[in-house]
Amino acid sequence: MKVMGEYGCKRMVFSSSATVYGDARESPIGEDHALSATSPYGRTKLWVEEMLRDTCAADSEWGVVVLRYFNPVGAHPSGMLGEDPKGVPNNLMPYITKVATGKQPVLKVFGDDYPTKDGTGVRDYLHIMDLSRGHVAALDMLQEGFTGSDVFNLGTGNGISVLEMVEAFREASRHPVPYEIHGRRKGDVAVCFADASKAAARLGWVAKHSLEDMCHDLWRFTQRNPDGYEGGAEPEESAEPAQHGVAQPTVQLKSTKAKAL
Repeated sequence: MKVMGEYGCKRMVFSSSATVYGDARESPIGEDHALSATSPYGRTKLWVEEMLRDTCAADSEWGVVVLRYFNPVGAHPSGMLGEDPKGVPNNLMPYITKVATGKQPVLKVFGDDYPTKDGTGVRDYLHIMDLSRGHVAALDMLQEGFTGSDVFNLGTGNGISVLEMVEAFREASRHPVPYEIHGRRKGDVAVCFADASKAAARLGWVAKHSLEDMCHDLWRFTQRNPDGYEGGAEPEESAEPAQHGVAQPTVQLKSTKAKAL
């Protein structure tokens, strides 16, 4: 932030997280909910949010929009861009795809004794394309001259349990997703879903994609990239037909090395 300020770059969209709400007392969770953290990851988000607020209070030229993500999932509808975690995934949806493709033998479900509809944890899953539109809305707000700091939840406002997500992915992929129950993980909360009404009122943003969209798009990416981006191969231009009614764009990467910007 100090270096940004020296060069007159005083506008920022910060990727925060619903983990800043800790073990929330109730859901849906609004932005005014008490903040805490049950994990080191959540604490880092809290600390950075505080630094950003202090910076904006100290320098009136700064404008910061903090977006508290709930659980981004899915992939680009083309099937070309998606999540490619290395090793054993930590998040639910990448793990489900590994099981559905046989790369992992079974999904580990941590806890079936929570006070929820089926005993498994409930979360607010958000399509990555809706999350992307949230960033555009935040950038528009800054471009229009917003200064100071403000925070917005990005979520659907609907709670989905682990087992509901497993069943939805089974329906989308037509592949089995065997699972086994393990004990709760320390730091996990029972229920966490968003009140995103502030984003609707101030940013003009609402989530549009359904749970089925999330599962279908992620499965399309998985089918198109069964080994993820392994090997860094340069894809050639392709006349491959559309899949699932979605036109497949073509791409030709000139380099497999990312350039520093």
